[in-house]
Amino acid sequence: MAVVTMKSLLESGVHFGHQVKRWDPRMKKYIFAERNGIHIIDLQKTIVSIKDAYDAVRKVTAAGKSVLFVGTKKQAQEAIAKEAERCGMYYVNNRWLGGMLTNFSTIKKSLLRLKKLEKMEVDGTFENNTKKEVSQFQKEKAKLEKNLGGIKEMKELPGIIFIIDTHKEQIAVAEARRMGIPIVAVVDTNCNPEGIDFPIPGNDDAIRAITLFTSIIANAVIEADKETGLKIIENLQDEDEELLEGSISSKSDDEEIVDYSNYTPTEPKEEAEDDADDDLVDEDKLYK
Repeated sequence: MAVVTMKSLLESGVHFGHQVKRWDPRMKKYIFAERNGIHIIDLQKTIVSIKDAYDAVRKVTAAGKSVLFVGTKKQAQEAIAKEAERCGMYYVNNRWLGGMLTNFSTIKKSLLRLKKLEKMEVDGTFENNTKKEVSQFQKEKAKLEKNLGGIKEMKELPGIIFIIDTHKEQIAVAEARRMGIPIVAVVDTNCNPEGIDFPIPGNDDAIRAITLFTSIIANAVIEADKETGLKIIENLQDEDEELLEGSISSKSDDEEIVDYSNYTPTEPKEEAEDDADDDLVDEDKLYK
């Protein structure tokens, strides 16, 4: 039985939102308070949302459908891959290629190409080619593996999709909505929760918070066939309440939000620059 406690949410920094100036007004109902220019997320609503998301994933998995984990930001990449592999599901943790859902037939051709290259490498076919050709094959294989390795065995569209940071993964959200695929997503105070079937208000920047959310969804997949569901412990001990108050009030007015859970504020402009620096795959070449 998966167990989620209020203490684990606090220790993971789930309640820390973004700076007030960066908020999306549509997140107002999930915000508990404002402290030192930082929005604090209402963990009571987070717990309710976690329960709804957990039940939704269990239901889809029990019906024999798959779950797609999506999180391409640096803080999420490791957790997304690790937890998706733990529960035997698929993931995208490097870059969302346009058309992964809406043009899946083309993506499947790329997956077949990846498998063919892997087979060529194993059965010795590479040895019959020149060094230059082998080098080209290896580069092509590496790019395909980097972007599509997590969905290599995915034969059809997923039954539900789990997303970390809808602000960054807007294309994935749009494609899932267009294809009618239910969306479970962690939404921070700078995100738009509208259009998300199962929004989970919480910190989508702290590594520990991301790991916690992702592990909960992975547990929902693993325990889909079990009668016992998610156990939630909401009661806080006195020392835990002090932890909450201390983590909020101890920040000075001019201090950046850096909590014990590796919280790293990310500005949209900086994210765009990071993406531009990545070694991106040429989609035109990829889909040929």
